[in-house]
Amino acid sequence: MLNLIDEFTRECLAIQIDRRLRSTDVIDVLSDLFILRGVPDHIRSDNGPEFTAKAVQEWIAAVGAETAYIEPGPPWENGYCESSNSKFRDELLKGEIFYSLAEAKIIIERWRRHYNTKRPPSSLGYRPPAPEVNQWPASTSGAASPATPAVAPRPEVH
Repeated sequence: MLNLIDEFTRECLAIQIDRRLRSTDVIDVLSDLFILRGVPDHIRSDNGPEFTAKAVQEWIAAVGAETAYIEPGPPWENGYCESSNSKFRDELLKGEIFYSLAEAKIIIERWRRHYNTKRPPSSLGYRPPAPEVNQWPASTSGAASPATPAVAPRPEVH
């Protein structure tokens, strides 16, 4: 699993799941996030083989970001991600048995969305990192929008 956390908002941006993750998988996930959210100044990661791969380092440099690797051993250098991983392990992984990779992807994505939108961490004042926002109109039941008159205008008679 590759967990990507925004250090500023503490939002879990992605959890990439596969039987084996390669440097191309890391680049795919990061490129999708960069398209959606923009390129960050820095990417902090551990020294795992998928992040230290030359292809990943070159790609990160090519898009204009810098790497900030943590030293092997001290987890406090990557505290936000370590804390999130701990919650992920305690709240989901220790209580689940996945019978297939597809099942794991669905359940883990559901947990990630719950973590971001509903779960109130104490580090953020008991507010979720990316609370759900109700967009107006909330339903598509045919309710009129402010730009649409609720009653059709009467035709003009001359």
